[in-house]
Amino acid sequence: MSSSRKTQGHAAVAGLPSCDGELVIGGQSLTQIQAQVGCTPFYVYDKQAITARIELLRNVLPDAVDLHYAIKANPMFDVVRHMSGRVDGFDIASVGEMRVALDAGIPAEQLSFAGPGKQADELRVAVEAGVTLHAESERELLELVAIAGELDKRPRVAIRVNPDFQLKTSGMKMGGGPQQFGIDAEIIPAMLGRVDHERLDLVGFHIFAGSQNLNSESIIEAQNESVALAEKLAAAMPGPISHLNIGGGFGIPYFPGETPLDLGPIGANLEVLAARAAASMPGARLILELGRFLVGEAGYYVCRVIERKVSRGQVFLVTDGGMHHHLAASGNFGQVIRKNYPVVIGNRMDDSRTETTSVVGPLCTPLDLLTGKMDLPIAGPGDLVVVLQSGAYGFSASPHGFLSHPEPVEVIV
Repeated sequence: MSSSRKTQGHAAVAGLPSCDGELVIGGQSLTQIQAQVGCTPFYVYDKQAITARIELLRNVLPDAVDLHYAIKANPMFDVVRHMSGRVDGFDIASVGEMRVALDAGIPAEQLSFAGPGKQADELRVAVEAGVTLHAESERELLELVAIAGELDKRPRVAIRVNPDFQLKTSGMKMGGGPQQFGIDAEIIPAMLGRVDHERLDLVGFHIFAGSQNLNSESIIEAQNESVALAEKLAAAMPGPISHLNIGGGFGIPYFPGETPLDLGPIGANLEVLAARAAASMPGARLILELGRFLVGEAGYYVCRVIERKVSRGQVFLVTDGGMHHHLAASGNFGQVIRKNYPVVIGNRMDDSRTETTSVVGPLCTPLDLLTGKMDLPIAGPGDLVVVLQSGAYGFSASPHGFLSHPEPVEVIV
């Protein structure tokens, strides 16, 4: 077993395990996995890597902080089932995700349902199932009051707060300023006064300021402000706070020059915050909601080279995969300036001869680009292109129906 050298400035490439020139995932060689799948393209997720990431967090986080998995990052049934018993709860963003979780044997009391625009029938199904609802508007709260009366139930409800601050340097800001997410913090006290909360079990708050952040200082600042805001808003709640979701925002390094998040300072600060919350809001459990950070680095997208094509001096590896399978790697999922994901030729890990090449797919659009002008081992038909950091928002966030090519397969090893 050997490790590949770091190339292209991608932190994810350093230390990749390989054997006889092949990438090793979950203890199996890439071609072994390909033979089991029987086709390309496919996504493969490493159970050992997911477990190791959870254990890493458990060693850093204080016992007073619950760890939740945000299913939206990767809703594959086997991934969700693998998480069961390893994390303390699950955050869902649709009834479909709720059904995946329940089918995986996860108790309803471990589920919390967030997301704007929840319709009455979705709220009703969630109330009937017994999950915690994160209300994102006064309209949702009023719907829940009516549903509670119809079903003679008292659903658990947390208020999703749009804070008056942002998670600085985050890849995607989801709090602060005008937002479709949550209820503006400053109107929550008056709004709670208008709602018949006797029919609701108002358990706390959900404050999610942003995601994909690699700066521990920014995350610490947002977590501190989240707890301070919850303390301020708690006075308007009719009962004690038991549920305080302070979001996540933990990022992973995708692009050249990015470095992994330093967890040490975050864990130390959470020790202080947990003690503070225990004093100011007795009974409140801090919840850390993570998706990408738990599964992103455990996933790989694999496609096969169909031909090596040279056009006016530029080399293209044309594959059977592409943006319809992995929109994020193509640069069309939130990137302002396109950057290359880390990519390797998975069956040529030891090759020292390289060339500058672009990896493209079979679609009739110039947007179908998995890497642009990257130095990779010289490859040709039959070789396997592997996009790293593909465990989150890869398969599920891609337009599989575009041009009607077959969907990729998903497997877990």
